[in-house]
Amino acid sequence: MSRRVIHTERAPAPVGPYNQAIAASGQMIFVAGQIPLDPSMGVIVGEGNVTKQTEQVMANLEAILTASEATFDDVVKTTVFLADMNDFAAMNAVYAKFFRDDTAPARACVQVSRLPKDVLVEIECIAMI
Repeated sequence: MSRRVIHTERAPAPVGPYNQAIAASGQMIFVAGQIPLDPSMGVIVGEGNVTKQTEQVMANLEAILTASEATFDDVVKTTVFLADMNDFAAMNAVYAKFFRDDTAPARACVQVSRLPKDVLVEIECIAMI
């Protein structure tokens, strides 16, 4: 896979662990949105706690990436869905542990009216290997 961070001073600088754009080539892996569901027990983790929920979401994404022979370093785009944008800072603190600022993927983050099973966060990603 080839990957190149795109940055221009003519657009706003990132305000978190993401980049303006990523140019990538290779095999694309589209990872479905993950919620904080414990795969072994089938229960929601961290009821009412966006930090614990984001940790589980990232663990679920990592498991799928690993099964795809990919890592977080291969992720070129993420989309974060939050039930409440006031949870952005807490989610972002966990998310930042998985991506280096200089190579982080492009990202969108939106507040939605409701998520499956009434969780607080869902994240999907695209990886290139």
